[in-house]
Formats: sequence, C-alpha cells, structure tokens
Amino acid sequence: MTPVKIRVENKNLLIKWDDDSENTIKLANLRMNCPCALCVSEREEQSDSYIPIYSDEQIGIKNINVVGNYALGINWKDEHNTGIYTFEQLKNIAV
Repeated sequence: MTPVKIRVENKNLLIKWDDDSENTIKLANLRMNCPCALCVSEREEQSDSYIPIYSDEQIGIKNINVVGNYALGINWKDEHNTGIYTFEQLKNIAV
C-alpha cells in the first residue's frame, strides 16, 4: 500500500492509495496522533479524557515528504517535524 496522490484540502489530508482506496484524515487528528517521542510522551502524561486544541499554525502543513516506501514525514507550519507517520498508521487514523 503506497500513496499515489496526497493533498491538503479544507483542514484535511486526502490520500489516494495504489489499491484505488482513498482516505481522509482531519489535520487536527493527524497532529493529535503525531508519533514523535515528544508527542507520545505528552500524550502519556495526559488523562484519557484530554482533548487538545490546536491553533491554525499547529495544524497547518508546510510540506510533506515520502520517507522510504513506508511513511510520510510532515513538516507543520509551527516547525514541528520529527514525526514519521507510517502508511499503516495513516490508514488506522483515517475517518
């Protein structure tokens, strides 16, 4: 499973996969599930009922890079850029 088309539209990440399936992921949900060590650590410290509120800068995407043949690297407008989202993770958090 590899993305063939990736675009950002109306605060959503839209991915079309090589199997012709498509997924939509809200940018806030994508940021909330950031897999970097800092974000994982912060989530572990919060209660299960914690719901983060992000600014437009925190959910704005500056650019997206394909990492090898297994993931996307996202550089957010607030310069947060250490999370690598595997294709499997993207499928799992899609709406």
